[in-house]
Amino acid sequence: MQNNSVTKQVFWFSLISYLGVAIGIVSTLFIYPENPELLGIIRTIESYSQIIFPIILIGASQALVHFYPTLSVENKNRLFLYSLYSVLVNSALTVGAVLLFSVLFDFEFIQWIWMALPLGIAIALNEVFKRQSLNLQKIALPSLFEKIIPKVVLPFIFVLVGMHLVPEKQGVWYFVFSYVLILFLTGIYTLKQDRTQWDSGFKKVFQDIAKKEYFRYSLYAFTGSLGSLLAFRIDTLMLGYLGYSMEDVGIYNIGVMIAMTLIIPATGIFAINSPVISELVKGDKIKELKVKYTENAKLLFAIGAVLYSCVFLGIYDLFSMLPAKENLLKSIPTLLVLGVGVVINMGTGFNSEIITFSKHYRFNVIAILVMIILNIGLNLFFVLVLDTGMIGVAYSSFISISVFNLLKTFYIQQKFGILPFDKKYLQLFVVIISVGIGVYLIPNLTSHFWNLVAKSGLCLGLNFVLIYKLKLIYQVNKLKLF
Repeated sequence: MQNNSVTKQVFWFSLISYLGVAIGIVSTLFIYPENPELLGIIRTIESYSQIIFPIILIGASQALVHFYPTLSVENKNRLFLYSLYSVLVNSALTVGAVLLFSVLFDFEFIQWIWMALPLGIAIALNEVFKRQSLNLQKIALPSLFEKIIPKVVLPFIFVLVGMHLVPEKQGVWYFVFSYVLILFLTGIYTLKQDRTQWDSGFKKVFQDIAKKEYFRYSLYAFTGSLGSLLAFRIDTLMLGYLGYSMEDVGIYNIGVMIAMTLIIPATGIFAINSPVISELVKGDKIKELKVKYTENAKLLFAIGAVLYSCVFLGIYDLFSMLPAKENLLKSIPTLLVLGVGVVINMGTGFNSEIITFSKHYRFNVIAILVMIILNIGLNLFFVLVLDTGMIGVAYSSFISISVFNLLKTFYIQQKFGILPFDKKYLQLFVVIISVGIGVYLIPNLTSHFWNLVAKSGLCLGLNFVLIYKLKLIYQVNKLKLF
């Protein structure tokens, strides 16, 4: 019954995610390119909020998942309440810190930080509610709120601004308030599912959890989260600091947004399996962990690599048919470079989860620091020394993300003796690369539309048939289509 429940949640999570992606893709192709400057402003503010919210959380959401399985029902309730309490206290302290900073320093982007602050607080609180829903294996509806509401609100804002019905600044505030709405809806749903009981003595949870261990884990989780978000968001911030216009930032982020659609299948699998990975790691069930690690890594790599191949083969034809093709075509180099990084990230499987839920979680901090230093250093080298422009920022992110994931992979091999790679993984790699090269070498048709359909469709079909016939992925052959 539990497996059926998990499978159902993965299905609905993925379906909701793809619905959000569909809305996002339509908006990215038809709406955002009409006003890349507004997109650049919103993505910059969003990047600041992604740095603010882990500072507010200080690892509370990860600790909620990490310690939850070991507690009694009463203390599970207390841990959830304590997580909410700590986030509220940290939110107040963060507001005070930003206020003090704005008084003492003349910072060019301070108005965007003030906009990012309520957004960061809303995301932090929502993260606690969402993690509690994860513990309850009830992630589908919170995912609906998180994946769909911003995707609907953001293009609506662009339409309002484009029709001159609201000014840009007011439109940005509408985007911030959409996350407050997500928090409200997710909070109500989680409290109803959890049947949370108010317990004024929620700090008694530390009778079962060593306070020192809780705060040590939270601190390392916080460092890892902050570093990870900083590392993945630093490209947008670097463009601003290096003097690029908000229009350039917007065009760059069009490529980022399309590249990140490749990872959507991974988000559901990562989210739903987090408690399972935590249980396997804590129970020292290395054999079962290796099976799940390897099978899911192959599945995720196949999905990411096949989708990337289809994008690589058809993106020029697709963009060439669209009204805003001038701005869209400028984003292709960014999209293709970052897409490879996304595929590598997917193909290394549950790296972060295995390390985070083990006694070796401190290594995440080292890996993140390496990634940040490498990313910033490469940004400065590519842009300032080699004068490569925006594509240099993309190369910096790709290289640092790849090093980050491979570093974690080999660390897991050292500590657990397992790798996500096996003989069939190599065969899978060869199949997907061979199909991609073969289809690419086929002469192009004169019609952009038919070239897109023919090459992307052939790539998708050939990969699926070969993967199925060669029995390279367990989950695919479970479908029993032939």
